[in-house]
Amino acid sequence: MEQTPRSGGTGPIGTIQRILKRLLTSLRLRTKFLLSLVLVTAGLTCVTLLVVHRYAAVQAQREIEAGARNAMLTFQVLQHQQQIALSRKADLLATLAYMRNGDATTIQDVSEDPWQSDECSLFVLADRKGKIVALRPAITDFPVQNAEKMLSRALKDGARAGWWLSGRRLYQVVLQPYYADAPLNKTLLGTVVVGREIDARRASDLGRISSSQVVFRYGDNIVGSTLSPFQEQELAELLKGRPTPEQIQINSERFFASSIELNPGANPALSLTVLKSYDESMASLIRLNHLLLGVGLVAMLAGVAVAFVVSDRFTRPLASLVEGVRAVERGDFAYPLEADGSDEVAQVTRAFDGMRSTLQKNESQREQLENQLRQSQKMDALGRLAGGVAHDFNNLLTIIKGHSDLLLERLKPADSLHQSCRQIVKAADRAASLTRQLLAFCRMQLLQPKVLDLNTVVSEMCSLLKRLVREDIAFTFQAGESLGRIKADPGQIEQVIVNLTVNACDAMPEGGRLTIETSNVIVDEVFATTRPPLQPGPYVLLAVTDTGCGMDAATRARIFEPFFTTKEQGKGTGLGLATVYGVVKQSGGCIWVDSEPSRGSRFEIYLPRVEERAESVRPREIPATLAHRRETVLIAEDEDEVRELACEFARSAGYTVLTAKDGAEALAIVERSGQPIHLLLTDVVMPKMRGPELAERLKFLRTDMKTVYMSGYLEYNKSSGHYLEEGFFLQKPFSRDTLVRKVDEALGHEQSGAVDRLSRSLREHSGE
Repeated sequence: MEQTPRSGGTGPIGTIQRILKRLLTSLRLRTKFLLSLVLVTAGLTCVTLLVVHRYAAVQAQREIEAGARNAMLTFQVLQHQQQIALSRKADLLATLAYMRNGDATTIQDVSEDPWQSDECSLFVLADRKGKIVALRPAITDFPVQNAEKMLSRALKDGARAGWWLSGRRLYQVVLQPYYADAPLNKTLLGTVVVGREIDARRASDLGRISSSQVVFRYGDNIVGSTLSPFQEQELAELLKGRPTPEQIQINSERFFASSIELNPGANPALSLTVLKSYDESMASLIRLNHLLLGVGLVAMLAGVAVAFVVSDRFTRPLASLVEGVRAVERGDFAYPLEADGSDEVAQVTRAFDGMRSTLQKNESQREQLENQLRQSQKMDALGRLAGGVAHDFNNLLTIIKGHSDLLLERLKPADSLHQSCRQIVKAADRAASLTRQLLAFCRMQLLQPKVLDLNTVVSEMCSLLKRLVREDIAFTFQAGESLGRIKADPGQIEQVIVNLTVNACDAMPEGGRLTIETSNVIVDEVFATTRPPLQPGPYVLLAVTDTGCGMDAATRARIFEPFFTTKEQGKGTGLGLATVYGVVKQSGGCIWVDSEPSRGSRFEIYLPRVEERAESVRPREIPATLAHRRETVLIAEDEDEVRELACEFARSAGYTVLTAKDGAEALAIVERSGQPIHLLLTDVVMPKMRGPELAERLKFLRTDMKTVYMSGYLEYNKSSGHYLEEGFFLQKPFSRDTLVRKVDEALGHEQSGAVDRLSRSLREHSGE
């Protein structure tokens, strides 16, 4: 349990406090009295100021809030009155339109006196389908298309009144339909709209009536206000993307804000904000504060002067030491201290100076650890977010890609839709590549670790890397001698090398040198402090160095975040280095970046060294797929579309298929089924019963049943890989060939074979 620290503890600050307390107890009574007088005078003055200020501030706040509510009520009353006036005009206009059978000249006639007035500045005539026949006034800021959209929305919602906005023109409008069979109102002839523009003059009138500033906002945009243009711009920046706070600071003026939505439920919302200034309400409070402050300052200055004359000579060294302690509390370790002489105060001052140096060193280490912790927490939070997005997105991609593959098989190459379907498959593959990179960043992708010789991996990639590197870049591979072994997924390590190579080439648009090197490294405690969070021990170092443009500190701090990129829009996804970060972390390693502007970059990857023998990573031959399959497959998947797609894939390969929407239903099917079930294809996360639990329970019912797990990501917990040891894993999104191959492999029809990982890396970087 944590213990609450006690005052006057054993730390350096506590030691100094105890020494100062002893020195203060030896002061003469006269000095103590003078100091007490100053403190009591200052304390009483401050308390008086705080009490009066608090009481006056509460009263002023109440007055301001009451004024804001009154202003809002005033606007609502005026709005209601104007709506009544507009409704009367709309009734007259609807009658005239009915008499003229919806003739467009009706609007032209009523736009002139006596119709035109301050209350009416917009007239619209629409037919029974909502198409605008006439609009007055016809201005460029209010095109007919915008009016038709707003009229259609209002008719759809059944609204008879509302607010229309076009550009920065805001209108309060009333809609009135007119019918051919009044008063039955069954045959609609059309609709008329009468509106009143809320311009700067009317906003100023409202602000003058309510003694406040008025702001009309549409979403994040200010469409009308009584503020100056500069104040409008500052207010728009303050309120962008968030609700209106009660307290707003514009320039040096503080306001109380009260808002009301004029079109509830609409998106974006139109709102009215009333700003009541604190300046006028707080003027009397400021004058009172000034008076009290003046009296208090006079009293305190008098007390300070008397105390200073008496005790300055004796307390100056002690005061300097006290200021030094306070400076340390503020984080200032460079405050000058006076330590002349050999008296007790001088000795304490010299001792404090030594302890201050120790505190400064400890503070620097604490800040470094806090920065590392914040960065780690930020990357973990981004990882959880990326994993959740990739998981849900993979289900959608499975459906899109699967049905697109089915369509491609059924369409002939000459069919007009064949190319469109190919584009859908291509886009789905690119999206799946993005999700794989996201899963790599958040360390949720499935790894197949092998003991590797890193020199062999890089050497085999050199021919590929030379295709990635431009001719104006000199490429060199420096292989370390007697290089140790590492345990990692070869495909992921190749992906890391490709990503770093592409990143280095992009950083050298005018050419340069690119060097990849490997070596054995023994990290001690001293070196580990320079590469946090690297731990001491034996490692294999993979370093990629370029002579490109380099990065500043702000860029280095964010390069491993997903979707962060310094390239132009459309030139990169921002997932390359995020993928590198995730792969290295999941492989138990550490990555460090050393870069400065115009001096290139060096990426160092430290992977733990192992003593095991290197394994072969060559792909094995895959025999031809069997034409006839007679086994029964049970598919458990809670997503209906994914379950139906997997069912169709398995049946097309000749398997007999049983389906269940969750683990409980799958268990019930097996319990009541008398026929043999050879394989369980199950999702990992399902309602009622998870996939691993289902497989565990089915072992007791069907001991020879094989299991294939399918999921969009590998769960991020200690038991993530436990169930994979006794089954097979199918990564979403999957194609028909991938699903059938995995089922065949689980049933022993074919051997598992590795794909061409390097070609896949090239396709991902080239956008294929």
